[in-house]
Amino acid sequence: MFSFGNTFMDFPSSGRPFKETYKCYSVIVQGGREEVEKGGKIIMPPSALDQLTRLNIQYPMLFKLTNKKTGRETHCGVLEFVADEGRVYIPYWMMRNLNIDEGDVIQIDNVSLSIATYAKFQPQSTDFLDITNPKAVLENALRSFACLTQGDVIAIIYNEKVYDLCVLETKPGKAVSIIECDMRVDFAPPIGYVEPEQVPKRTSHFESADTETDTADDIQAFRPFGGHGNRLDGKKKGTETESSSQSQTVAPRRGIPNYNFKRGTITFLRNVKPVSNGNTEEEKAFEAFSGQGQTLKKKNRS
Repeated sequence: MFSFGNTFMDFPSSGRPFKETYKCYSVIVQGGREEVEKGGKIIMPPSALDQLTRLNIQYPMLFKLTNKKTGRETHCGVLEFVADEGRVYIPYWMMRNLNIDEGDVIQIDNVSLSIATYAKFQPQSTDFLDITNPKAVLENALRSFACLTQGDVIAIIYNEKVYDLCVLETKPGKAVSIIECDMRVDFAPPIGYVEPEQVPKRTSHFESADTETDTADDIQAFRPFGGHGNRLDGKKKGTETESSSQSQTVAPRRGIPNYNFKRGTITFLRNVKPVSNGNTEEEKAFEAFSGQGQTLKKKNRS
C-alpha cells in the first residue's frame, strides 16, 4: 500500500527481488553535487522507485553494486530517484572500489544487511593524524553513509581536504548497515606511519653510576650573586674576598617558622636572637644604649 495525502493506492507485492543493470556515471557528469560525493548513497532513475514500491522490500533501501566483469562488489544506499533512465550516478570513490569507468554497466540488487556493531578503519595517509578528534570527524562523516563493506576505501572530506580510509573489519558481517546503530570504532596505524624512537633517559648532573664515590665537595652549594663584576675602564676586579668566599661555601641557615601563626593576627618579636650563619663563635646579645658618648667640647687638662 502506498499513500499520497489521503489517497491510498494498492500495488501487487511480488517475491521477485530487485535486480537491474544500469550505466554508471560519476556525480561530476550530473553537475558535481557535493552531497553525493561526500557520502555513500547513489542517485537512481524514477523507474527504479516504481519497481521497488511494487516489491515487498525491507526499509531503508540498501543495494549491492556489482561489476560483472571483475566481480567487485560494494554496498550503498539511495539518495534520490531523479537520474536519467538507464543511468545511475555514484560517488567517484565508489567507482574506484568497483574498478569501473564512466559509462560502464553495473548490476544493482536490493539487499537486507545486519546492523553494525563494530568497524575498524585504516587511514591511507599519515595526514589523518593531524586531525585533533578523528573519531568525532568520522562519526560526522558517516552520517551521509548507509552501509559499509569490508575492503572498501571510503573517502571523507574535512576542512576541504579528502581523507581515504580503508574498512579493515566490520561486525557482525562483511557488509553492515550503519543507519541508527550503536557502533564501536577503532583505527589501525596509517600507512607509512613509523613509531617514534625512544630517546634514552639522560642522567642529570647530580646522578652518578657509583653513588658511593660522590662526596660533598663534588656538589657545589648554591651561592647567590657569585658572579664577577666588570669595570668601565676594562680593569678586572674580583667581587669576592677570601672571607666571603669561605662563608658562601656553607649554605645559609633559615629561621624556624612560626607554627602557631593564625590568620588575621600580627606577631611582634622582641629580643629575638638572630640566626647564626654558620659562625662558631657565639654572637653577643643586643644591649641598648651600650655605646660610648662623645662631647664636642674637650675638657681642659689640669
